Amino acid sequence: MYNIALAVQIMPRSSDIIHAFYQTIQVELSGRLTVNTGEFVHQLAAVNFDWTRSEANDWIKSHTRNFRDITPHHGEDRLWFMFNPNGGEVSDYGLSFATTGLY
Repeated sequence: MYNIALAVQIMPRSSDIIHAFYQTIQVELSGRLTVNTGEFVHQLAAVNFDWTRSEANDWIKSHTRNFRDITPHHGEDRLWFMFNPNGGEVSDYGLSFATTGLY
């Protein structure tokens, strides 16, 4: 017999992607905020998403507005830098998610 309660516990949710992204943000000593694709994939695995680095990069590229790829080499394990195009204060990491409506 299939256990429905177990299925609900392991079912990934879209909101978990955003949470995993927030968990991945690192604050460098200079104050710069960065995200590493490999760490993002690791955080996604913790919430039952089995993504490749390529899928994670595509999500960052299409769902965030303030992160740009600054990877010094070619490959899928990228480094993303949060920039503030307005030059003002950054509050709540200044994140804008394109499709979720979170600002």
